[in-house]
Formats: sequence, structure tokens, C-alpha cells
Amino acid sequence: MNKKSLTLLLAIGFFAVVISEPAFACTSLIVSGGASADGSVFITYTCDAEFHPYLEVIPAADHDPDTFIPAARWSRGIEGKIKQAAHTYAVIGSSSAGLINDQQVAIGETTFDGRSKLINRRGLLTYPHLMILALQRARTAREAIKIMAELVDEYGYRSTGESFSIGDSKEAWIMEMIGPGRGGKGAPWVAVRIPDGYLCCHANKSRIGEFPKDDPNNCLYSKNVVSVAVEKGYYDPNSGKPFSFCQAYDPETVDGRRYAGARIWSIFRRAAPSLNLSADYPRGLPDAKPFPLYIKPDKKLSTKNVFSLMRDHYEGTAYDMTKGIDAGPFGNPNRWRGIEWKVDDVNYQWERPISTQQTAYSIVAQLRDSLPAPVGGVLWFGMDDTYTTCYIPLYCCIDAVPKSFDSGSIDAFSWDSAWWTFNLVANYACLKYSYMIKDIQAVQNETEDNFLKLQPAVEATAAELYRTNPALMKSYLTDYSVSHGELTVQRWRELARHLITKYNDGYINGREVGYPEEWLRKVIKENPKQYRLNPIDK
Repeated sequence: MNKKSLTLLLAIGFFAVVISEPAFACTSLIVSGGASADGSVFITYTCDAEFHPYLEVIPAADHDPDTFIPAARWSRGIEGKIKQAAHTYAVIGSSSAGLINDQQVAIGETTFDGRSKLINRRGLLTYPHLMILALQRARTAREAIKIMAELVDEYGYRSTGESFSIGDSKEAWIMEMIGPGRGGKGAPWVAVRIPDGYLCCHANKSRIGEFPKDDPNNCLYSKNVVSVAVEKGYYDPNSGKPFSFCQAYDPETVDGRRYAGARIWSIFRRAAPSLNLSADYPRGLPDAKPFPLYIKPDKKLSTKNVFSLMRDHYEGTAYDMTKGIDAGPFGNPNRWRGIEWKVDDVNYQWERPISTQQTAYSIVAQLRDSLPAPVGGVLWFGMDDTYTTCYIPLYCCIDAVPKSFDSGSIDAFSWDSAWWTFNLVANYACLKYSYMIKDIQAVQNETEDNFLKLQPAVEATAAELYRTNPALMKSYLTDYSVSHGELTVQRWRELARHLITKYNDGYINGREVGYPEEWLRKVIKENPKQYRLNPIDK
């Protein structure tokens, strides 16, 4: 399926999946309104996979009765059809999933896989299908959960285990789902509302353990959530132990604890230092307990705080990826894949941080009840690695995206592509990371701070236009989002040229800058005689 095929599917109201449903290694943070400084609900999502993303708007539309839409996968084309809703809301989506709609509903995800025997290849819908269909049809997070459940009941679920972050301007939820096994109906799932004043995160590991079965205001679940586990032998109701979704469907492993648990620890420890959370669980210590599903942050989080939580290589901890011989002489935190490796029959694993070079794009969806929905919903969107990207505000009502966000191909570098521009800066920084990251962060902070300073004035104007001229409001916010998106990409092109010039051939502005002494001592330790000018006879 080519780009033209994707556009045709969008035109008839469906969002095609660009790649063949890989197990994305992603990180998502959920912040309830009471945990944020201005009452915003935040849904974040890093889409970590090696592909060139495209960003597009699917417009709102009314549909004739008995209209059906194709369910397609990139690798296999159209595989079935789904009955269309009478009305669908406008959605901003990437080439892998829907992200936010014009009703201020946002969805993120991470894949936890879980028990492979529960994959149902006869099911029609994958998790990206569910994300886009829910956003096209839902006015609230609760509605999105209900719609996703109804869709898998009717059409079947074919993905592996999945955690969804689902939010609107009032509520924030985590929903987890897994297949019923080959030929099974529906899907076991559970959704828990994050209490006001708390935050939650998930990172490729099921997070919901025990859950209340008699509290529909705060917990929803499928009829078969326990019965499938009993039928498959994953849970014994006579054991006297309470049912746990994650223990039944995604039992922990030592490598999984490190791969996923360390990212949970990283967010929790920075949001609530007072908890003094230990890293024993992600390090695999046998008596360590998993982290709670949600915590209360030490202070209410600003938008900039949320950006910061999504940027991390464990700096300042014992697992700081900018330190050690593996970081090279200039503190490069990136580790080239594969993440697991073996030497002398001993298994090892690199640290898996939140910020990674394999991020295609990331979002911070800001959802607010204090403003009209078209103004209150902002998709802060960043291409490539979270640590070196810039979050650009895209309002949820816009009817176009910056052209550079929907241009290019992974097969050929292009300055016209936002992804390639941010990717070039991030990759070039690996040559002298400890120096270049400071240049990048200076531009990053200046640009994002400017957006945050402009936000109140932009939104005051938009809110007034919403009252007097909604069509002009949409045009105004579209122009603001598109123009500032393109200006930011242009600023990153200039940054790339600056870095290439300033750090040419290993110099900095033409000055020799040698290796750090700490690293040179490691070189000497490995080869004590090779580089010595006055060799010792013995």
C-alpha cells in the first residue's frame, strides 16, 4: 500500500496502518487534572520504532446509513469491513495510530505482548484500528473505552497485549487488553481511572493488577476478563488469591522488569522524589515489589514539567547512560541495537531509557475543561528522539498540519521532511554529544518557552473567536499551528548547519578539543605501553 492508497482510505473515513503492526517499544505517561498545575489532563506517548512517520488530519464527516469502511493493514491490504458511524469527529493521527480528536479525547499506547497463545489471528482489528475508530466516534474517554470494547466484541481483536492511555478534559484512564486465543470472541480487558491528583505510566509491561469489580465510576472491565484466564489455566479461582490482570496475562520476567520497570521508576522517582523509590524491582532483585499503578507527584506538574519527564537517560543515577566506557569519550547515551547481547555465554542488556534514538515521534496531549474543546485540546508534537526534539503546539481543531510533517521517506534524506531534519540533528550530536547537546537544548528551551509564553494570548483570541466566529477560530488556530510548526523545522535546519560548521572535523570553532582525561585513563589502562612516548623496557 503506497501513500496514495493511504490518502484514499483517509478520504472515505478510515486511517490505514502504515507498517505491519510491530511490537512498538513505547512509553506513556498519564497525568490527571488534579496533578497538573493548571488542571490539564496530560496523555503522553512515545512511538518508538524505526520508520518515517506522517501526520495527517482526518476531517469530521456525516455518513449515509449502511456505509462500511475498510479495515486495512499495510502489509496485507484490506482484510474486512466495519460498519461506519453516522458521524465521525475530526482526528489528528500519525501513520501508526490516531492521537487526538476535536472533542479533546487523546489516546496513547504501549505494547506488552503477554501470553503468545492468546493472539487471535482471526480477529479483524489491531490496536491502531481501535485507536483511530475510538477517536472518530468518542466524545469522552469513557465513551472511547466503551467503543473499543464493542468493536472487539463484534469484529475480534488480533493484536498482542496492549496498554492504552485514554484521556479527555476531565478524566484519565489506563486500559489494558489482550486477545482471547485463536477463534475466541471479544477480548479480555480492564480499564482503571487514574484518581484526581495522581499520575500513572506504562512502558511495555502490563500495569493493572488487582482491580475493583463493583466500582463502575472508576473501573470498567470485560465479562470474560477472569474466565479466559481460568479457562487457559492462568488463574485458579480456588487458590484464595485475588485475580490480577498483569499476573494472569503478562507474568513478569527478569529482562522484562529491567526493560519496562526502569522507565516507570524513572518517571516516578522524578515526579515524586519524596517517595525515595528503589530501583531494586527493575534490577531484578527477588524480593522487590512492583511499583504502584499510580502515585501522587510531590508538586503539581506544568506543561514544561511533563516535557521534561519524557526526556531521560537516567541522568544523575547509578544507571546514567552518559557515563562509563559504553558512553564513549563524549557521554553519548545512545546504545545501538540489539538491546540484548551475549559475551562468553553470559547474557547482558543495555539500559532502556525513555529517550531513545529509535523514537519516530512523541506527543504530549494537553486537555483542558477550562476552554472550549477546539481550543483546550493541544497536541504537543515532536519528531524523533524526545531528548533532542522540540514540542510544537497543534490545536485539536486544525484542518491541516505543517507540510514538512507529512513529507519524505525513510529511504532518502530530505530537508523538506521534519522527521529527517530532527533526525539529522540528533544523529550528528552523537559525534561530540556532551558539547552538542548543550547547543541543542538552548534552541529547544528557547523555542518551547516561547510557545508556552504565547499560549495564553493565542488561546484568549481563539476562545473569543469561538464565541463569535467558530470558522475563523479554526482558520486562526490552523494558521498558528502550521506556521509555527514550519518555523520550528526551519530553525532546526539552521541548527543542523550550525552544528556541522561549529564541530567540523572534531574541532570546536576551529579549536582543538581533545578527549576527557577520565576517558584517556581508560585508554591507558587497556593499553599501558602503546601510546607512551618514552617506552619502558620492561
